[in-house]
Amino acid sequence: MVEHTVKAFDEDITRLRGLIAEMGGLAELAIQEALEALVTGNEELAQQVVDRDKKLDRLEGEIDAMVVRLLALRAPLADDLREIIAALKIAGMVERIGDYSKNIAKRVGRIEGRGRFEPLTLLASMGELAAEMVHDVLTAYAARDPLSAREVIERDAKVDAFYDSVFRNLVTHMMENPATISSAAQLLFVARNLERIGDHATNVAEMVHFAAVGHYPTDIER
Repeated sequence: MVEHTVKAFDEDITRLRGLIAEMGGLAELAIQEALEALVTGNEELAQQVVDRDKKLDRLEGEIDAMVVRLLALRAPLADDLREIIAALKIAGMVERIGDYSKNIAKRVGRIEGRGRFEPLTLLASMGELAAEMVHDVLTAYAARDPLSAREVIERDAKVDAFYDSVFRNLVTHMMENPATISSAAQLLFVARNLERIGDHATNVAEMVHFAAVGHYPTDIER
């Protein structure tokens, strides 16, 4: 009976991690396609990003229900409890990453004269960095690798620096070209969403570290 219970619990944990991986794959795709739609003006692709976000929401709901069941039926302790709580929190963070990607996609049709906006190049680079953080932190989660998680945390400063650069560039652009204010404001929102994606990747990394070693990374450790 004990062996059966342990096996069933291990299968539940494997299923939980699989759901997180599925959410992560959808979130990564959402970032990539939202940025592609933004740069090219592809509103059809942008709408696909918006529509697919519902699947992320459903997966988060499935994870929530599974965590409640595991806590109620298995009464996990120590490492197992950390694993389950981390999965619950990570699912919420990944869902928010999907929301930020959806917000970017929603702005695709509101930008005019893409050829005039040099900041689009900066946004594409910023988006690539944020997407890499999301990919790498999910890889760290799958490998239970606290060191890789800490490396992701350290990269957030680069995303913040990109945001500052894009902000200054767009404000200057608006001052010099008042007719572009509306479109430039949309791009400012995009930059802010990308910055938040980087923040959430950092939050996931902190949870990965916590699940692996039992405490959050401190400033001294970083």
